[in-house]
Amino acid sequence: MLKCCSLCVLAISLFSVAIAQKAEPVKIIKEKNENKINVFIGQKLFTSFLYPDTLEKPVLFPLYASNGTMVTRSFPIHPLSGEPTDHPHHLGLWLNYENVNGLDFWNNSYAIAPEKKKSYGWIKTDRILGMKDGKVGMLTYHANWTNQKNEVLLEETTNFEFSGTAHMRIIDRLTILKANTDVFFADAKDGMLGLRVAHALEIPATKEQKFTDDKGNVTVVKVNADSIANGNYLTSAGKQGDSAWSTRARWCKMYGKMGNDSITIAIIDRPDNPNYPTFWHARGYGLFAANPLGEKIFTNGKTEKNLRLKKGESVHFYYRIIINDDKRSLSAGQLNKMADDFAMRRLIR
Repeated sequence: MLKCCSLCVLAISLFSVAIAQKAEPVKIIKEKNENKINVFIGQKLFTSFLYPDTLEKPVLFPLYASNGTMVTRSFPIHPLSGEPTDHPHHLGLWLNYENVNGLDFWNNSYAIAPEKKKSYGWIKTDRILGMKDGKVGMLTYHANWTNQKNEVLLEETTNFEFSGTAHMRIIDRLTILKANTDVFFADAKDGMLGLRVAHALEIPATKEQKFTDDKGNVTVVKVNADSIANGNYLTSAGKQGDSAWSTRARWCKMYGKMGNDSITIAIIDRPDNPNYPTFWHARGYGLFAANPLGEKIFTNGKTEKNLRLKKGESVHFYYRIIINDDKRSLSAGQLNKMADDFAMRRLIR
């Protein structure tokens, strides 16, 4: 179904020599009468693309490792006992931003009071452009970034490429945003590519934390009394744990034990993305995000990064997300090789 278009990228090897394995077939199936598309790798469900009108943005949810372990938080769609319930807008894997012409796309969710909704933005998927099965499965959609009056600020075209092996799942996400009017991305903390991980992958917390957004809304992240959380961060620059937050690196991984296996989730940036290498908005409580446009808060006001698009201009964000399950976490050497491979992929606009 998916024909060659400006978003298509030339397929090259997805795996480094160090971790090369036999690729499993990918099958993409739309559920009848639902705004939901399931992605299967081998015979197993990997993820679902959800884009109903009841969500403020399209998401991939849930995400499973190849061994069947769910690596994303279930709340708020399928809450689990003992699971944290903070930040209801953290759902699966998504891409949006906190301040686009003054509208907050990142923090919008069902939890925002109706009288406050005018300050928030929606991403509304209006059509699926293509689906393709194979060793690399492809899903392409079009969406509009709108205000409450349904006025379009940005047109989004996103292409997902899905692939996998016996111990690995990979998502390559290319998103192109085209301005439908003059658009200003003001330097802000909350953006751009976000993922909320399962409770076991959080960094163990020792005290309650409070986070305040740009509107003064306070979110409390409570200390969980159980001993499930055992995660950690590591960046390509060598930053670990909570020290990864606000630093720059070409990749960042979150890893920990889930059952008998070591789970690695890594996000890789590309040199042709804005403001490379990205800043990592990587919180110990399970928010794992790459935000190239949050420079002011991440540098304590020393420098600032604002992005302006005139009507008709566009910008792209291209990331690789890796989920690996095995006896050992992916090493820095393996991830550096995968980052090199990803950087060499040809981008066709």
